[in-house]
Amino acid sequence: MTEAISRYLLQHDMLYYALLLVNVLLIILAPWLIRFIAGPKREWREGEGELTERFWTNVVRGLNVVVIALLGHFRFFGQYSGDASDNIGVKVISILVVLYLSYLAVTLFARLVRKRYGKAVQTGASVRIADTYASRILSLFVTVFISLIALISIVRIAGFSSLLEAGGVIGFIGVMLALTQGAWAPDIISGLIILNTRLLGERDVIRITEGGEELYAIVHRTRAFHTELLNLVDNHRLMIRNSKLRDHTVHNLSRYASAKGLRESLSFKLGYNVPPNEVRALFQSAYEQAEADDLAIEFQHPLEVRLQDAGDHAIDWSVHYYTKNEQALIATRQAFRERILDAALTQKVDLSTPITLSQSV
Repeated sequence: MTEAISRYLLQHDMLYYALLLVNVLLIILAPWLIRFIAGPKREWREGEGELTERFWTNVVRGLNVVVIALLGHFRFFGQYSGDASDNIGVKVISILVVLYLSYLAVTLFARLVRKRYGKAVQTGASVRIADTYASRILSLFVTVFISLIALISIVRIAGFSSLLEAGGVIGFIGVMLALTQGAWAPDIISGLIILNTRLLGERDVIRITEGGEELYAIVHRTRAFHTELLNLVDNHRLMIRNSKLRDHTVHNLSRYASAKGLRESLSFKLGYNVPPNEVRALFQSAYEQAEADDLAIEFQHPLEVRLQDAGDHAIDWSVHYYTKNEQALIATRQAFRERILDAALTQKVDLSTPITLSQSV
């Protein structure tokens, strides 16, 4: 059967090159093909849907690589009467097949390990399987193991049969990895430490100082080399290296120390002409309006009003409330400030910071 296919392909060059071109195009267009088959109205779910699309894309590409390898096998073995191991074309195809099969094996194993040892994370209406320390370390171990087998196979296929030649090639690759380890090793190790400590997990809201400004963000995903964050203020995605993230002082707002929730504080500077009882009535009125508007505040806990400082120009009052919806932290803070402004206008309390004018002698 294979001999008949080989003779047919050798006798029809145009058909051979047409099949080769079709498979190359399918490899390139595999992602678009998968989306087309899934349907134009289907939305891939976040995380798990992305992995599903990538998985089927790899399957399609793997089948095309196998077809190309078979075409090359028929072509080269059909017209080459010598030892096939000396044919450069056969060697190149064999190396490509080894590379792709290794990549496919690593991808499939990582998917199985994540499904077995990963952690389910709620993302909107869907559930995604996120990496844990166990899944990440096991995936790295298997990746290194498969990569070593692939490297040894490629060295043997390329014709470096003697121990000296093979050792030279492997040694050269080892030196290159050693010279570049500063670019990738700290991030991999830091990523493992972040996953192992469990003090910073996916969907957690954190606060860090970046570029001199406070950044409020959601941890979207911790990858091997970097962590993806979702900015709560600007609503965009940003990337930060794992090693750099560990250098920051990270405030995890999702891991509050009290069962009441996250304790938020707002500060206001009011003049000395506003009595404390009016100040407390002002904030309490705004708090009751916020409850009526169903803001993301734990209203079972009373509002806390404290006098922070008595300065030369104004009295610094602080307002404290509790919330368990840390992802709506910025919106809740802004909405509550608006309720305080409405109450101040109703009660004719001036929220502007007083300034004492210096008198010239």
